[in-house]
Formats: sequence, structure tokens, C-alpha cells
Amino acid sequence: MSKIYAVGDVQGCGPSLKNLVKKIPKKSKLIFLGDLVNRGPDSLGALRQLKSLQEAGRAECVLGNHDLHLLAIDAGIRKTKGLDTVESILKAPDRAELLDWVRNRPLALSNGKVLTVHAGVLPQWDLQQTIECAHEVEKVLRGKSYKRFLENMYGNTPNQWSNSLKGYERLRAITNSLTRMRFCTPNGKMEFESKEGLNAAPKGYVPWFKVPKRKTRDTLVYFGHWSTLGLLREQNVIGLDTGCVWGGKLTAMEIPDSNKDSKDLEIIQVDGYDHPLRM
Repeated sequence: MSKIYAVGDVQGCGPSLKNLVKKIPKKSKLIFLGDLVNRGPDSLGALRQLKSLQEAGRAECVLGNHDLHLLAIDAGIRKTKGLDTVESILKAPDRAELLDWVRNRPLALSNGKVLTVHAGVLPQWDLQQTIECAHEVEKVLRGKSYKRFLENMYGNTPNQWSNSLKGYERLRAITNSLTRMRFCTPNGKMEFESKEGLNAAPKGYVPWFKVPKRKTRDTLVYFGHWSTLGLLREQNVIGLDTGCVWGGKLTAMEIPDSNKDSKDLEIIQVDGYDHPLRM
């Protein structure tokens, strides 16, 4: 049986992506954990390669905050920022085709046993609700009025989930959980400023996967988004953002088709981008 691998944040590191794909067995499938573009040296090349892999049935990609940022820039809602490297996509002859492809990617994927997201999962959500909430945002992103959603996507409130949330507040809370969250309180109040490691939580907050009674604790979750963690392997939680764009590694890790111990899962890594602003 061919293997499936989850892959951490590519962030436009086209050369690293090419090198990684060469190391992956050809019949295997890859699930990329978001932040497909931006900050790296070849966002256009990376995006084209990912699209090609997906269309060939070899890959799927969930969306991260940088991918949504790209859509917002394309829609004229946001301007590029200092470290952005998406201009090549915006000037490309296949810009419309590429951005339409991005809009049609999921925010979460699951086979019923394993969950893949970019950033995190609110402690109040079980696996089914996580996928259902992701679908709510996906439906709007793929619809004709997607630009209106992008206009209302930004902001840190509401920072706590309630099933009674409606409209853009509901969609924003879902998006922030799946693409931005690192820390939250035990009752799910999200915090978006802190980016350091596990011990840097603001007072009263914990890493989202450390909430004792989160409803996905029995589901194996793969995520990216948090480069200061490096390769993280804990009980039913695997973090794969190993800082490819900051001179670290681009990491692929096997997704088990059974209750295989995470210690036995195959890991494939290639060198990342030696970013000129890396400390």
C-alpha cells in the first residue's frame, strides 16, 4: 500500500519543495499543511508545482493564513507587506487560474481517524464539528461573493467560540482557529500575538493542543504554522512547521494507516531556504 505523508509549511520555498518531492516514493500522496506561499524565494514556482501535484492526484493542500493573505491581495483588499514574496504570482499569466485553484482548497481534511489543519483546533470542537466548520468557510470562499468574506475575514474578535455565532463573526472565528491560533485558554479563548515556543504562553493560556479536555484529543492531528516548535511529536499531535523559510528544514512525515506508534513513522527532510533576514 502506498504511503501518505503530511508536509509542513512550504511558504514559497520552491527549490526545497522540488527536492522533497524527489525523495518521496512516486506512488505516495502528500498532504500539505498550509502556508503554501509567501516569504520564500519562489512562491510562483511552488504554487504551480503544488497545483500540478494535486491535479495529478498526488497531493492535497489545506489553506493557511499566508494563502488567505494572497487571496486578499489578489482581491484588492490587502496590500503586500515588507516580507511578502507573492508579486510573481500576481504578475503571472496564469494568475487567475492559480488563485481560483487556491480558493478551492480545503481548510481541514480528515479520513475519520486523522485530522490535518494549518494552525489549530478549538477545544470545543470534536472531529466532526471541525470538518463541518471548515466546510462553512470553504463554501463561502468558493462562492461568487468570496471577496465580501475576505473583506470581513480580518480581526481578532470574536476570540471565543459559541455555536450561536452567525455571519462573518462565525466565519472569522472558524478561520482564526484553523489558520492563526497557537495559544488559547482552557475554555477556548484564543490569543494571536504570541509566536514563541511552548513555554512562552501568556498568563492563563496554553498551547491549543495542551487543553486537557479538548474534544479532538483522541484524534491524531497534524498541523503546521508554529515554526518555533520545530518538529513536535506528542500524544496524538504532530507539528511539522520546521522553519523551511527561515533556514530550517522542509519536513514530510508519514500518516499512519493504522495505530502505528508515532516513533515508527517515517520522516523525510530537505534543507530550507537560507533567508537573508534570518538571525
